[in-house]
Amino acid sequence: MFCPICGGSMLTHYGDNKPVADFFCDGCKSDYELKSKETVRGVGRKIADGALASMMKRLQSLNNPNLFVMAHSHQDVKDFLLVPKYFFTPSIIEAREPLKPPARRAGWQGCNILFQDIPESGKIYIIKDYKAIDKQVVIANYGRTVGLKTDNLESRGWLLDVLSCVDRIPQDNFTIQEVYNFVDELQNKHPDNNFVHAKIRQQLQILRDKGFIEFKDRGRYKRVRLY
Repeated sequence: MFCPICGGSMLTHYGDNKPVADFFCDGCKSDYELKSKETVRGVGRKIADGALASMMKRLQSLNNPNLFVMAHSHQDVKDFLLVPKYFFTPSIIEAREPLKPPARRAGWQGCNILFQDIPESGKIYIIKDYKAIDKQVVIANYGRTVGLKTDNLESRGWLLDVLSCVDRIPQDNFTIQEVYNFVDELQNKHPDNNFVHAKIRQQLQILRDKGFIEFKDRGRYKRVRLY
């Protein structure tokens, strides 16, 4: 497997003493964690992950690994994709019910990654519907997302939550009013902010400056898709 970040020809498997990451690139020093499921229907809505407390702690920094996600049958890989680490925010993490007695680890609480809520730009396919994507396209699609990287978790959350809302608008050309339709949802995700409309306008401007949307006319935008 090549490195989808720097294009290095081979990733290396970590030994058993690395609790978080599974692979690393010796060139750019990027870490990768792999989550896989045996299914012919694709990745689905959720991906089971580990301890909730550990995940929330990792979200506070960009030291968490990038995520590889694989959906496969017994013999073939249907989908294989990269989710860059800076696409992880609290809003895509779902707490599971704590284990109850008489479970050996009673009280332990795991979490799920809400794959459906990750913006499409953060789902960089390497294999899609059993077909490999050209290596240079994969690297270019990753490079396009780097502008979204920020250490500030709140800023990251707002930007990606608004981008996810834009992704859910059916047509590429859309109006600001269509984004305003998600006000209640965004308010629930960010209850401490009482100026959601203004925050949406701010995030749309940032997304425009970073090349994810285009400004067409007053209150009108166009989504820019991956290569």
